[in-house]
Amino acid sequence: MAATSSISSSLSLNAKPNKLSNNSNNNKSHRFLRTTPFLKPSSSFSPLSSSSPSLPLKVSSNPLTPLAADNDDYDEKPREECGVVGIYGDSEASRLCYLALHALQHRGQEGAGIVTVSKDKVLQTITGVGLVSEVFSESKLDQLPGDIAIGHVRYSTAGSSMLKNVQPFVAGYRFGSVGVAHNGNLVNYTKLRADLEENGSIFNTSSDTEVVLHLIAISKARPFFMRIVDACEKLQGAYSMVFVTEDKLVAVRDPHGFRPLVMGRRSNGAVVFASETCALDLIEATYEREVYPGEVLVVDKDGVKCQCLMPHPEPKQCIFEHIYFSLPNSIVFGRSVYESRHVFGEILATESPVDCDVVIAVPDSGVVAALGYAAKAGVAFQQGLIRSHYVGRTFIEPSQKIRDFGVKLKLSPVRGVLEGKRVVVVDDSIVRGTTSSKIVRLLREAGAKEVHMRIASPPIIASCYYGVDTPSSNELISNRMSVDEIRDYIGCDSLAFLSFETLKKHLGEDSRSFCYACFTGDYPVKPTEDKVKRGGDFIDDGLVGGIHNIEGGWVR
Repeated sequence: MAATSSISSSLSLNAKPNKLSNNSNNNKSHRFLRTTPFLKPSSSFSPLSSSSPSLPLKVSSNPLTPLAADNDDYDEKPREECGVVGIYGDSEASRLCYLALHALQHRGQEGAGIVTVSKDKVLQTITGVGLVSEVFSESKLDQLPGDIAIGHVRYSTAGSSMLKNVQPFVAGYRFGSVGVAHNGNLVNYTKLRADLEENGSIFNTSSDTEVVLHLIAISKARPFFMRIVDACEKLQGAYSMVFVTEDKLVAVRDPHGFRPLVMGRRSNGAVVFASETCALDLIEATYEREVYPGEVLVVDKDGVKCQCLMPHPEPKQCIFEHIYFSLPNSIVFGRSVYESRHVFGEILATESPVDCDVVIAVPDSGVVAALGYAAKAGVAFQQGLIRSHYVGRTFIEPSQKIRDFGVKLKLSPVRGVLEGKRVVVVDDSIVRGTTSSKIVRLLREAGAKEVHMRIASPPIIASCYYGVDTPSSNELISNRMSVDEIRDYIGCDSLAFLSFETLKKHLGEDSRSFCYACFTGDYPVKPTEDKVKRGGDFIDDGLVGGIHNIEGGWVR
């Protein structure tokens, strides 16, 4: 698929002061400190030894309801909206940024961009629709010289019309130019935008990230990083952001720390920021620490300086980073993602055991939890489902309708592993339940004698407003049905989720530092706008279309 790209794009901002401006920052006392603190070592993982009786088995039919329409063959997993990268002090900044974005490609597959600072202090940008390898080529990277760079990969609805919303954004204002890449979602975006437009601001995109640039432009604070602080004090929700100016790289994380952001350093002294440590590993940067919730880090010729953004409450880091979003080889929120998922599987085997012959996973996100389940249960793990890595988001359907066509394109059952076997299949989550029901049917058609579903997360009952594309709450099957009803709906012999209380018990002292809104409906930052559209229609930082679409996708 050819990528659509935009070279040297920029946003023009209206710098007219308005009622959102806040001059109080000029009188604030802010203290710079050299970045010396490191995160404390994460608590060790230990499988819980408590056990519970086996679930009663019930062979059930799989009623097809309107919820499981045959055209719902897309991957229904929650989508992490994007990943960000920032690099300071390396002559190969654009190429390192390109490689780091490759490592973060799982966080967004439909758009990518890089901004660099040239020797004459001009911000150069290339953005495009498609995968990182489709957007960038050797010749395009040659157009991005300089030793400072930021990059972004994003997920949203497909289509070339989203090009204007692909980040990083670059804008010029009265004191220079600034580029920004944002991971997260601002829950007060609609109000901020309405207030800015009422006072004369003109928007070129339908992205909440552009609001941040407008707030920086109208700020009266000095120096530049204080403009960022001034702007962020007006934001509500989730944001891990990297900014670039003519001579600085700035990293910011919201006071709750919803989305991850880490700092590392290459052997030549170059400073690197990224959404996950897997990006640091690829470009041979050593992980130093997380950007703390509510922190601003400024990197320039004088080194790295840290600044407290604002008084920050208890951290509320996204638990789904450990369940699904992050790569297993990443360290997120000070914990190994691989170890987390392995223990989640062990807990399932301890609390929800069942007699079985083989343990398989729904690839790829369920693999590590399945390994943990198999190890604890003492049952062989095998590849009962093979995932195709060559299926794009669109495909040509056969003229004669084939049942479960989309799922069959992505997942192929291995009859030799499944036939005549009692199978435990481990997945990371169930969202609408349509894909799960089709997977169960595929396994039975391949000869599985029994199919037992084990889910390595608690039931998802509420939508996310902090940078994750999830359906509205009334579309979530766990919000509409009990566990037994879901079991009957998807047609498996038994179904068990990871216990929410056991999950918190396992996290120990760190349990209060995570956000569980999707499991409880208890939001750390109360949304002022409600999702009314299907997941993927109008989401966080990349709304497709005009302002009428925004009003149609969100309600006050």
